[in-house]
Amino acid sequence: MTRLRLCVPFFLIFIFPHARAQHFALSRLFYPNATLRADLMADANMGNNQRFGLTRTSFNAIIPLRSEVDVAFSLRKKLDLRARHFLMLANASQINPSINSTITPDNGYKTFSAGVLMLQASLRDRLWIYGGGLGLTESNETFFTPQPFFWGGGARMRILGIHTQIAYGTVLIYNQKIRFVPIFGINKRINKQWRVSGLLPFRADVNYRFNEWLNFDMIGAFDGYSAGFQEVTSVEKMLRRSNYQQVKFSVAANAHLFTVFNVSLEAGLGTFRQVRTFNAARQNLGTQNPNIAPFIGASVRYISSKSKLSSQFTRKLGFGESGINW
Repeated sequence: MTRLRLCVPFFLIFIFPHARAQHFALSRLFYPNATLRADLMADANMGNNQRFGLTRTSFNAIIPLRSEVDVAFSLRKKLDLRARHFLMLANASQINPSINSTITPDNGYKTFSAGVLMLQASLRDRLWIYGGGLGLTESNETFFTPQPFFWGGGARMRILGIHTQIAYGTVLIYNQKIRFVPIFGINKRINKQWRVSGLLPFRADVNYRFNEWLNFDMIGAFDGYSAGFQEVTSVEKMLRRSNYQQVKFSVAANAHLFTVFNVSLEAGLGTFRQVRTFNAARQNLGTQNPNIAPFIGASVRYISSKSKLSSQFTRKLGFGESGINW
């Protein structure tokens, strides 16, 4: 089961959209946990005498569903030891884009999503991660312009040493259109203080562990949103869809408090930003590129230490004592 222990950081990177800046930890996988987060991006010029800003608040939950370890025999009567762990991911977000300090559309957007991940390790098939999820983004002013999205994929992991692992695979994403995205991941512990992790092209992270309760991250990440809204004129109401994407570079400080809380403060810059608007026929009506803008973010995660299933599973796999493992 050493292989399963080594692949834990990759499993966490695979769910990076929910993990955000807080450092990867074993407790995220095997213990129910919930995160509240708020982000604020300053207004920046995007041409035509307009300034674009963005705020986002979100709730994320990771819920272990089932863990199992079993012994099986292949057709050639060869022994195979397998371990599987299933997780449910849930997210609810409020997104408020603004133009000239006015939230547009009125009251912004809401996003809801859910997904399931499975981590599988076996002697014959080695290490794999499979996952899939779906969601919906909708403006608060109407329920007639929903923008659905979904994702699914798998990744193979290879162990190159105690401190080095890589992963590669493919993710299918639908968000305005279908894309197949090849992914490559790396997890490398340089020494006791420094670790490099990433799942390209989505996220890269350099972590420095100052002590047992404080660590720092240097992060590069790609994110954004797609949503539907209505454009109202004196004659008609027209359905519109908006797509926003950016690359963020930031530094985060993560503190572990009172055993079950993890507090993170993040600051950085958003760049390579793009806002596109489409009509109901998905024809591009316009593309704008807001200037580089600073942003700040803060999050608090609560991790339950009272999961009987998780405690039994971690002991069975030799992860150490039960309870929180930062």
